[in-house]
Amino acid sequence: MNAFSFWKLFSTDIVTAIASIVLVVFSVMSWALIVEKIRLFRRARRELPKGKPDEAIRPFDKNLWFLSMVAYVSPFIGLFGTVWGVMDSFASIGANQSVSIGVIAPGLAIALGTTALGLIVAIPAAIAHQVFTKRADDLYEKLEK
Repeated sequence: MNAFSFWKLFSTDIVTAIASIVLVVFSVMSWALIVEKIRLFRRARRELPKGKPDEAIRPFDKNLWFLSMVAYVSPFIGLFGTVWGVMDSFASIGANQSVSIGVIAPGLAIALGTTALGLIVAIPAAIAHQVFTKRADDLYEKLEK
């Protein structure tokens, strides 16, 4: 039976918990922005924005920097959690004077969990950033014509 759960990322030590909380906050904010952009682009498909192209395109470009930043930073936060977990595993080896799998495995599982969480957050943000940037560029070209 698999004893690992993502809950352990928030309940083991303070550093792993903070890294995990930051990643969850980034994820929630990213998905809120993704949903907002989906609605905005659907509305633009029904009726084109009015005004000068530079001004009309602003809402479509707004806050895309955040998706880019989340896509770039989240894997590093996850990697930090991984390094911290591996260090914790080595500390457990030193404290127990034993190199058994039971001593090493819990820290490594949590370490890999933070890596997974970082990727779970980064991948949708990276995809959304690319998709929305392309759609905004296409809309800008359409407005210029």
